[in-house]
Amino acid sequence: MHQLFSQVLGQKDLSRAGDLFSLEDAEIEDCLSQALDQIKAISCSPDYLTNDNDQAVVEICITRITTAIRETGSIERHSTALVGLWESCLEHNLTPQGESTEDTPHAKIASDITSCILQNYSCPSVMVLAVPVAVRFLQRGNRELSRNMSSYLSLAAIAKADLLAEHTEAITVSVLGGNHMLLRVLPSVYPQQPDTIHRHLGNLTAMMSQLESPEQQHLIRLIQMVAEQHPLMLSPQVSVLVSYLADQSLTEALLGALVDVSQASPSSLVSFLPALRMVGQQSPAFLGHVAKVHSAVGIISEAHAHGSLVYLVSLLGSMEHSFHHTLLLEIRALTDRYPSLLGGCGKDIYRMSNSFTAIARLLGRRLEEKTAAHCRSAPRTLTLPDRRDEIAQICGLSEQRLQLKIQAFEEKLKEAGEEEEEEEEEEVKEEESSVPQRRFSLSQAVREERREMRFNRSKSLALHAVRSRSINSDTGEDSEAVELGIDSAFSSALTDPNRENRQDASGQSGEKDVEEKQGEGDRLFVHLRDNMEAIREFCRDAAQQIPIPEQCVIEDSNRGCVAKLSFSCPLKGHYCLYAKSSFNLTSRQPHLWIHIMLLRLQSKSSVPLCTGDECVQRLASLWEKTQLKGAHSFSMAMTQNATPHRKDLDNLQIQLEEVRFFDLFGYSEEEGGWLCFMCNNPEKATVVNQEGQPLIEGKLKEKQVRWKFIKRWKTRYFTLAGNQLLFRRGKSKDELDDIPIELSKVQSVKVVARKRRDRGLPRAFEIFTDSKTYVLKAQDEKHAEEWLQCINVAVAQARERENREATTYL
Repeated sequence: MHQLFSQVLGQKDLSRAGDLFSLEDAEIEDCLSQALDQIKAISCSPDYLTNDNDQAVVEICITRITTAIRETGSIERHSTALVGLWESCLEHNLTPQGESTEDTPHAKIASDITSCILQNYSCPSVMVLAVPVAVRFLQRGNRELSRNMSSYLSLAAIAKADLLAEHTEAITVSVLGGNHMLLRVLPSVYPQQPDTIHRHLGNLTAMMSQLESPEQQHLIRLIQMVAEQHPLMLSPQVSVLVSYLADQSLTEALLGALVDVSQASPSSLVSFLPALRMVGQQSPAFLGHVAKVHSAVGIISEAHAHGSLVYLVSLLGSMEHSFHHTLLLEIRALTDRYPSLLGGCGKDIYRMSNSFTAIARLLGRRLEEKTAAHCRSAPRTLTLPDRRDEIAQICGLSEQRLQLKIQAFEEKLKEAGEEEEEEEEEEVKEEESSVPQRRFSLSQAVREERREMRFNRSKSLALHAVRSRSINSDTGEDSEAVELGIDSAFSSALTDPNRENRQDASGQSGEKDVEEKQGEGDRLFVHLRDNMEAIREFCRDAAQQIPIPEQCVIEDSNRGCVAKLSFSCPLKGHYCLYAKSSFNLTSRQPHLWIHIMLLRLQSKSSVPLCTGDECVQRLASLWEKTQLKGAHSFSMAMTQNATPHRKDLDNLQIQLEEVRFFDLFGYSEEEGGWLCFMCNNPEKATVVNQEGQPLIEGKLKEKQVRWKFIKRWKTRYFTLAGNQLLFRRGKSKDELDDIPIELSKVQSVKVVARKRRDRGLPRAFEIFTDSKTYVLKAQDEKHAEEWLQCINVAVAQARERENREATTYL
């Protein structure tokens, strides 16, 4: 062992412990394992808990050893001794006693060693030794240690899941005990230990509502894996999973899992079909999943098949074309299984027409006939309702009058599509001449389907307009004005698929209703329209808590996409801190910022935005740059929730506080926006910018040694004025000046990282320049905050001054 290590550890000489840092790493690398064994002997001695000198020596030596191991890359060589010392801490108390929040001496040792060991999660030889010990720490009651272990074990699960698999039971119990961070480990170990997780599956699914959004996604991933590999294990949990469908952020993933369960255990979904139909009605994008569940349930019996067919056929005649193929496959699977449902003519129906809507009509008739024949002896019959009868009853119109309106509209459609019809007829003639025996060509079927879909969509608009006109007539409104609006709706539906602002100066309400009906197929438009009041209320409150960036750029980083945000002061007064420059922030939550920017845009608009708007397209392009495989599209993600969760806004505020944003900006009620410190406080700006007038002055302690654990401070008198932070050599302002800190050269100002065991650290902060780092400490937290704000303001002012001078020079 090195002579200095022998002296410090052998004699427990605290006065020489700091000298260990003067030695080169290579000089002591050979003796690190010996030193660790001696530290273990000292920490296990009976009087260690009460001997402050021994504790200080051990703490300094461990810091020096772990530093040397990291710098020399010798973790594998010394892992046995390091893990041995780490494991010995488990033999002692690790939980703070009574009301004290300070870590116990052995908890401090374990905490200092943890990162040195587990940062090497990609090194198998180290993890083989470390993982069993790390799992034991999870159950020792120290939350801070447990949190750190969980973070590193999550990384180990990515690199070497097999090392954690044998500890699945302990990890799952820790999750159920409240250590939700470890949820991300369970999907990694599930393929190796499915039975262990199956035993706890009920308790795991029941805790969904207690979790934060990121933790929910890990649990969802686990549920998806169970549904894919062992779907029967989820059948007892169907009622719980269905209850979570109301959360839009979970709906898509849970429906996918329920589809898998329905294939293996269709009877477990029978009683939940009404709830699933309601989900499909509220969110048409999920109707494909709902249809698959109905199809699976229909296989149980002919009675179940009939009920499922009625629902699926009703969708086939009303859904968008993109869903038709999926629906037809599910319908055909049921009719092939139970041919008697269609009187044995199912295949003939599919051959007779290439139009999905025509098939829907034929299937509907057959189902009606089947139901009527079955129920002929009963007092009631099941028939599909006629849409026109329903509208006539609601609107108080006679059948004859309604029919006239529809016929008039059909004529308008025929006139508008005359040219297209002529072209299609020519193509049909060519095809018929080439293949005379074939009743329908594929292209002809596609044209027929497109024509029928276009007619049905426009017809729906017409019927809705007729109903609106009748209601307005009953209430005494001018029916002619509404009629003009209806005509505009028809022509726009045919000729102008893009959303434009067509509401003229006369403010015709019918024009605006052109516009809303045009956006019905736009998921984002419908969502924003239905939540406009909630969005405005959210933006009114959030505007005073979270600023909206002036610019947002998405960039890749080693840890994923980040948003680079820029904030400036809109007032740009004479002493403005950000007239020519910007406050820059890098955030790892680009999705949240994009969502907030969209809501702000909507709150400023009197009409709902849609995906065709230029400002929305710009946000969508930012979103696409952040996309991961399998992630939601922009429209899907923006419509999951009306507004962000409170906890997400709190996280943004915390990040803004960490970068000292609120030192430099404040919300102005008068201006209705975020202004810089100087524009918000013009009276201070005038005083501060007087020559020689200090912004703040007083005593601060300066750290004399860069090592954090060596507490040597010197009190000095500091003055912040102009472009400099001046400080004296002594405590008095009359002392001689030392070399000042040029504020224009300051790179950043940060609070010193806080540790639970050192209550004095929140008062300390660091000033980073291009050549030196200063660690200063104020009298208390209040004074530290004052100094931090003033220094940040002065630094921003110095940078702004340089930018203005550069602009003037150019």
